[in-house]
Amino acid sequence: MRHRVGQRKLGRVTEHRISMLRNQAHALLLHERIETTVPKAKELRPFVERIITLAKRGLAGGEPNGRSLHARRLVLRDIQDREVVSKLFDTIAPRFEARPGGYTRILRIGYRRGDSAAVAQIELVGSEFNPNAEGENTDAAQKAKPKGVGGRLRAAAERLRGRKAEEGGEESTPDTAARPARPKREKTGRTDTRGKGKTTSAPRKAGGS
Repeated sequence: MRHRVGQRKLGRVTEHRISMLRNQAHALLLHERIETTVPKAKELRPFVERIITLAKRGLAGGEPNGRSLHARRLVLRDIQDREVVSKLFDTIAPRFEARPGGYTRILRIGYRRGDSAAVAQIELVGSEFNPNAEGENTDAAQKAKPKGVGGRLRAAAERLRGRKAEEGGEESTPDTAARPARPKREKTGRTDTRGKGKTTSAPRKAGGS
């Protein structure tokens, strides 16, 4: 039975499990939202919240610019990207300064194809992530596109010619009058290369020899 077991092993040895949690915490603090399986999300939640609590203690230390060297070194043990640590101390920790805990939320989003594992989305509370932003951008791009084949052809022709409509003026058209006229070819007996090598000649007059 699972009595007094501190954490889930997740099918990994200790070193691999800690390395995985550090990588997921790095991605979560960088993007403020990731998708993973439900057991991993439940293990990641206390791991990340402990890191955020350390950053909050650094802000409350009263040092210049609200930064604590000791707190930064403690965070750098798990998050070794200095840009992400700066974001943590400058943006994320002040956001949760008046919050006593519960910095993340877990949302179940379904099951993974292949092994049917339960998948969850873990994100920081108060993040600016908009789950419908990608769909809204796609809809706006589709509305901006010209409708119909004729509209697309006109848009392509305007891009190629580089025409710009002027206020009160007419659109410029290519100068066809300046082009020299091609001389007409006389119809004479010649070999028709499009056929099977037959020669064409002028029609004979009726009653001629």
